[in-house]
Amino acid sequence: MSGNTFGVLYCVTSFGESHGPAYGGVVDGCPPGLELSAADLQKELDRRKPGSSRHVTQRRETDTVEILSGVHEGKTTGTPIGFLVRNEDARSKDYAEIARKFRPGHADYTYWQKYGVRDPRGGGRASARETLVRVAAGAIAKKWLAARYGVQVRGYLAQLGPHRIALRDWAAVDANPFFAPDAGAVAALEEFMDALRASGDSCGARVNVVASGVPVGWGEPVYGRLDADIAAAMMSINAVKGVEIGAGFAAVEQKGSEHGDEMTPQGFAANNNGGVLGGISTGQQVTVSIALKPTSSIRLPRRTIDVDGRPAIVETTGRHDPCVGIRATPIAEAMLACVLMDHALRHRAQCGDVAPPTPPV
Repeated sequence: MSGNTFGVLYCVTSFGESHGPAYGGVVDGCPPGLELSAADLQKELDRRKPGSSRHVTQRRETDTVEILSGVHEGKTTGTPIGFLVRNEDARSKDYAEIARKFRPGHADYTYWQKYGVRDPRGGGRASARETLVRVAAGAIAKKWLAARYGVQVRGYLAQLGPHRIALRDWAAVDANPFFAPDAGAVAALEEFMDALRASGDSCGARVNVVASGVPVGWGEPVYGRLDADIAAAMMSINAVKGVEIGAGFAAVEQKGSEHGDEMTPQGFAANNNGGVLGGISTGQQVTVSIALKPTSSIRLPRRTIDVDGRPAIVETTGRHDPCVGIRATPIAEAMLACVLMDHALRHRAQCGDVAPPTPPV
């Protein structure tokens, strides 16, 4: 299987399956001298891990990370950073009934058709549990970006099913299990999720991510566009079906006089382009929004076929997130951080000594 590595200079490779012994990753390209410990990765992994509330899967994993290489005496050495997170609470028997059936909306069918074999336990390689590797790699990227450029990457849940959530307070995001930026909205979200979970169904979500402090100049104008790489990274997250940069699809209804971000000596008047123009960062906040589909593994009976092509009914039992978007915020943050670090290194390699006469706005 190919396609397990992303990035050009900051490269992340993952391995492992949902019910295998462990997940692991290799980060190549991190510059030497960054102060780094397992605690830096653990902080972000704890935000993503399952079993954190009644609203997500009750699989109990500590997600304890062990750094295997690339760090000496508390600092990165410039060599590959290898890390491992062991699976501790796999219940493979939960998947015995669906081993020969394809869950509608899941990767079961396409994986089987492509490889002719699949690991049905927890989705195998297609499981969203793989995202813990991205979160660990993103923790490294976040720390380097903050230390080197003062870049801060933050995200929040902007919509859960029909419930839209306004950005009122960044401090509220990590104070509730939804990553909701409005403490006043949490009670309604809990009520909605309790009813959804009882019904056996699932729902989708929207997550917004913002990177502040990004300098002007990151990205390439044609094939290495910053926004294109961000979109690809976000679409690689399990269940993501839509990505918007800046105004996104709202730009369809805007006029050029509205959408074009006017410039003044004091700065840009708006940010409809999400901090990217012509594939290159403008120095404004980079803003990204992702849409996540409803979880495919639900208790309700669904029509499908089995591996022999015969009609069948599938009901998925076991432990699943009724909304994968609830735990997606740290994942989206991680992917944005990894892309930004990759482009920071690429920009530094070619244009690090460029000094244009026009001051940044």
